[in-house]
Amino acid sequence: MSADDLLNREALLRLAPELRPAVDPAELRTRVVHFGLGAFHRAHQAVFTEQAAARSGEPWGITAVAPRSAATVRALRDQDCLYSLTERRPDGHRTRVVGSVVGALAMSPDAKTVDALLTDPEVTVVTLTVTEKGYHRSPMTGGLDTSAGPVAADLAAGPDGPLTTVVGRLAAGLAARMRAGAPPINVVSCDNMADNGAALGRVVHDYIRASSWPDRAEILQRMAEAVAFPATVVDRIVPATSDTDRAAAEAALGVRDALPVTGEPYRQWVLEDSFAAPRPPWELDGALFVPDVAPYQLTKLRLLNGSHSALAYLGSAAGLTTIAGTMAADWGERLVRALCAEVAPTLPADGPDPVAYADDLVVRFRNPAMHHLLRQIGTDGSLKITERWLPALRELRARGASTPVLELALAAWADSTRRADAPADPAAEALAACWGPSTRPAETVRALLRVLGAADLADDEALVAAVADRLPALRAGRVEI
Repeated sequence: MSADDLLNREALLRLAPELRPAVDPAELRTRVVHFGLGAFHRAHQAVFTEQAAARSGEPWGITAVAPRSAATVRALRDQDCLYSLTERRPDGHRTRVVGSVVGALAMSPDAKTVDALLTDPEVTVVTLTVTEKGYHRSPMTGGLDTSAGPVAADLAAGPDGPLTTVVGRLAAGLAARMRAGAPPINVVSCDNMADNGAALGRVVHDYIRASSWPDRAEILQRMAEAVAFPATVVDRIVPATSDTDRAAAEAALGVRDALPVTGEPYRQWVLEDSFAAPRPPWELDGALFVPDVAPYQLTKLRLLNGSHSALAYLGSAAGLTTIAGTMAADWGERLVRALCAEVAPTLPADGPDPVAYADDLVVRFRNPAMHHLLRQIGTDGSLKITERWLPALRELRARGASTPVLELALAAWADSTRRADAPADPAAEALAACWGPSTRPAETVRALLRVLGAADLADDEALVAAVADRLPALRAGRVEI
């Protein structure tokens, strides 16, 4: 296909009505700035925002900021910021173009434009999907790790210097907004972390405190009244886009889309109803606003995300490659239900019903149209499992409850860290160093737990022994539940 056959606003006129965006992107203005240009945002918040704009008639457009990937920014700009979303359904795929993104910026090269948007009175919402790594949190304190190289470099550079962290760029932009006396703003974390709103608020505040700005105390005082950090829970399975997905999107649209995304039919967004400024009416598309997201957050984190990680490491140990393929194993459904049942006592009573939630997970994970790679889910395990498994493990063991499923999952993760093809992890070098040629399995497990910052669990002799005892079977590719 020629350049004329690329997806863009002109090409929309040639698409069938059911393939076009729900809203005319030409009628939208930037009122939301989003950090993170990955597939999840484009399949989740961007869709909710598009529907909110379409159903309310309000011009809620998004300018997306890529912290690193300038190539993605260029590709999106080439398409007038349009892209397609394909819902992978068991009864057949459904593809359409999403039109809520109206601008794309690269964070460092376009820093002045990003800052201008963060101080623009018309922009009242900032959202983020930058993964746990993007927050640079200290595993010991939960606050900003000011000793981390990128954070320290940003602090040394000052607000006018080249800032490379999202926390630094956001803090500088919010500070400029406070200095300008611009209206209040909402900063909404959409990353999978417990208390994500409070976590984001803390690292931003910590950054400002650690800065050399002479007016930092005044900035923090103003932010206390003018910046809200509501907590959220986001949920939609969005696999990495493959060449097959790109070919399928082109076949469905009749034009080439360089940035298609795919997702399961299910999507959920729960938000703490604590906003300081106008926001899109996301509830018009089914978003749920609640006084406290914690019950939903813990249920999702410990049941869905926890099961996902367990399936990823155990499936990989058994030589499998996808979630659906792992669910097809004779132990796949049993693993999900057993993990949910084991963890359920740690969940708040006023949250979703764990049994019904497990039923939904089985249906979602079994979807044969989804090809969610275990390797993708298994990345950054040292960050993910400290959120998804370890708090529940601590709570259950403190009660004297048995934890065989979490022990099995932990063993599978531990085994994955020794392999040459281990999933990417920021602590990969430290994890691999735990596997000495003459090190006993229990010593290795203990060392791995210490790398996770879980010294208390490393000192739990019964737990360490139980995890170590699971390793031989897993190395042989056997999953015994």
